[in-house]
Amino acid sequence: MDLSDIEAAVLGLLYEEPQYGYQLEKTIEGWGMRNWTQIGFSSIYYVLKKLEKKELVTSKMEAVEGKPARKVFTITSKGRETMKEKVRYLLSWSMKYINPFDLGLAYLNYLEPTEVVECLENYLKSAEGRIKFLESSVKTQETLNSPYHIVALFSRPLAQLKTEMEWVEQFIQKIREEENLK
Repeated sequence: MDLSDIEAAVLGLLYEEPQYGYQLEKTIEGWGMRNWTQIGFSSIYYVLKKLEKKELVTSKMEAVEGKPARKVFTITSKGRETMKEKVRYLLSWSMKYINPFDLGLAYLNYLEPTEVVECLENYLKSAEGRIKFLESSVKTQETLNSPYHIVALFSRPLAQLKTEMEWVEQFIQKIREEENLK
């Protein structure tokens, strides 16, 4: 079954336990999922409807004392198998990663070399802030004794970003050498 990454993000949360839409939003925030998924608050209900149509989740209205009834979503056995299949796929294949930074690289010749270096230095400063956030997140997760797969959600992008920063620094040096810049 074809399951988008956003659908898998929501289905994975329902794999843990039945939840209603607002509860899913709070879980997404609590897990820091927006650092590694592209799921917006407004898309949660849309995704839930798609999952229900695919028979991967069911829903039922639940009465809450003193509040309006809410729709609670539960993963189906088909949903569990589909989710396992998606996880196997995601962990088994290296996939093309499209980064908008590459679009900037493709057309950097439209700028003066000094502008390119300035932009790349700004990029490095920006990346330093992200590195501090990720390092702090790793420490927090370790302090909380979070499972290794949760820590990995922050340590993996941290390692990637550090490697990318090294590449950008080398690229700046190459530009300076070829363009005789200081």
